[in-house]
Amino acid sequence: MGASLLRLHFHDCFVQGCDGSILLDATPTIDSEKTALPNNNSARGFEVIDMIKAEVDKACGGKPVVSCADILAVAARDSVVARGGPSWEVQLGRRDSTSASRTTANNDIPSPFMDLPALKSSFQKQGLNERDLVALSGGHTIGFSQCQFFRNRIFNETADNIDAEFARERRFARERRASCFAGSGDANLGSLDGSPARFDGSYFKNLVEKKGLLHSDQALFAGGSTDSVVKGYGSNNGRSFWFDFASSMVKMGNIKPLTGNRGQIRVNCRKVNA
Repeated sequence: MGASLLRLHFHDCFVQGCDGSILLDATPTIDSEKTALPNNNSARGFEVIDMIKAEVDKACGGKPVVSCADILAVAARDSVVARGGPSWEVQLGRRDSTSASRTTANNDIPSPFMDLPALKSSFQKQGLNERDLVALSGGHTIGFSQCQFFRNRIFNETADNIDAEFARERRFARERRASCFAGSGDANLGSLDGSPARFDGSYFKNLVEKKGLLHSDQALFAGGSTDSVVKGYGSNNGRSFWFDFASSMVKMGNIKPLTGNRGQIRVNCRKVNA
């Protein structure tokens, strides 16, 4: 679940800030982000957050002391560490929102089909710069993507931004499993890099070799302003990537947190307190 829990924190912070809004179920007054296009039948790990919340509350004397938003932030960090990645000190004190916005989720969560200018604009809107964009995209060194998000890339993109052998290998593998054909197999999974269970620098090495799985991945190394950062992260055993990823995760975790008397600490992460 490491990649999924990391992704939950990312998708939470890009919508209204890091406030746990992604965890809210739909009600007559809550327009749940779970059904937004970037999350619907894709975001997962909600049951894991529920279990963590129950254990944390138990450790705190049965009281809701730690917010769901903070739990998302810590779970993301610990997921990266569990997959062999860097650690960082998670700043705590976030409170949970009493609202959600499916519209904002649809508009503000970066799409796997974006080009570099669109990605830069999406991150800049959250106060994140180009280096943050590349570093945080490196979270794709763990996990998988659904076929519907990379089908067009492996079948239709031209040789100037995709390695021909890579495309053939992907096509052959997918066809052998009778999946990822046009119009079918949308939910079938492909690994985002060659070591999807290990947090390492292979994601960036893939980009240099034009083997990024998603269009938005390869857009980071396609003759644009982020090429040099990608090359740097793919070298020196990923040490600079680790440092910058940890720093950018702290920065992302500070996007518009609710503190003080704003928001609440939810008893149940799926619904607003009565």
